[in-house]
Amino acid sequence: MAFKPANKIQDLQYFGEFGGVNPSISDSSTYTFLSAKTMFDTFEGNADGCYLYSRHSSPSNLYLGEALAAMEGTETANVSASGMGAITPVLLQLCGAGDHIVSSRTIYGGTYAFLKNFTPRFNIETSFVDITKLDIVEASITKNTKVLYCESVSNPLLEVADIKGLADIARRHNLKLVVDNTFSPLSISPVVLGADVVIHSLTKFINGSSDTVGGVVCGTQEFINDLRNVNDGASMLLGSTMDSLRAASVLKNLRTLHIRMQQHSFNASFLAKRFESDGLKTVYPGLKSHPSHELFKSMMNEKYGFGGMLTIDVGSLEKANELMELMQNKNLGYLAVSLGFYKTLFSAPGSSTSSEIPEEEQIEMGLSDGLIRFSIGLDADIERTYQMMRECMQELNILDTKAEIELA
Repeated sequence: MAFKPANKIQDLQYFGEFGGVNPSISDSSTYTFLSAKTMFDTFEGNADGCYLYSRHSSPSNLYLGEALAAMEGTETANVSASGMGAITPVLLQLCGAGDHIVSSRTIYGGTYAFLKNFTPRFNIETSFVDITKLDIVEASITKNTKVLYCESVSNPLLEVADIKGLADIARRHNLKLVVDNTFSPLSISPVVLGADVVIHSLTKFINGSSDTVGGVVCGTQEFINDLRNVNDGASMLLGSTMDSLRAASVLKNLRTLHIRMQQHSFNASFLAKRFESDGLKTVYPGLKSHPSHELFKSMMNEKYGFGGMLTIDVGSLEKANELMELMQNKNLGYLAVSLGFYKTLFSAPGSSTSSEIPEEEQIEMGLSDGLIRFSIGLDADIERTYQMMRECMQELNILDTKAEIELA
């Protein structure tokens, strides 16, 4: 039977303390005990269902973690105060001094900066590779490698990772495959394909309203216990704890994720096909021209489409900025970083979300100055949106210069 992630979320039933249809929010930093022994047992991890201190865990955070684990098909999950608050503890828990990571070269700029500039302080080294070439990935593994790291759909170039192929390599070399699935919730289920750990920035599609920063690590009970260990757990000791009020808010929004992802994907697919037919250099996994189109199709939960992210290349940063400013003036979206909002968001990643990556490496990976990353919103009339975007491009002579861009 096919894995149906939205059903897994729907099948969870939570009632509030007084019978509310939403679970009660645990608005407390610390918890009281009827006996000193229970407090001791809780601190030692031997008192199921008891809470000690909200940095350790809280009912609200556990509800959200349980729902996200159900969505990803893992035993459990641990929520955090940000996406980076999920990524960094995972890598520090799995690696120590002298260890090595093989990572995709096209990843979120913050993750790249952490691996390139921060982990070397702990003598943890990273090789950045073209994750779409499995032979290169395997050739980069050393005797000290502990982790393969990638994004299901990469930020911002929308390269697609062959998760099954990477999982096979990880198993052969006794490595952990860690996958950031932020761009493709519901569409791709990495654990079903063989990943060991799945990470999300909850800030993006999962929350969907651009009012909360959060993250989650989905994995085995054993690994999540390790992260939460009071003596040497990276999540516990680094302290990136999600606030209970925010956890409750994200859980409510998670209930509509399946509807929102279908609309994000429908709108992005519509625009990508129109942009490509207009001659714009367009990248979207749902286009047959995408080099990993068939791979994505083979991994996807079909109902949720190819995601809400696409890129176009308009030839120069100056032209990209002009277009984004004009589209914002026409109320077609916002010139802003992040993604997954009800409104379309656009940015030039080379000078924003990927600016941590040195210019020469941006060029090597194909991240050009004129690239615009779109997070397509939930517009009710996407045909109207397209026509208005097209008028903006015509006003700036972008469509007239398409041949020059393609030749370049």
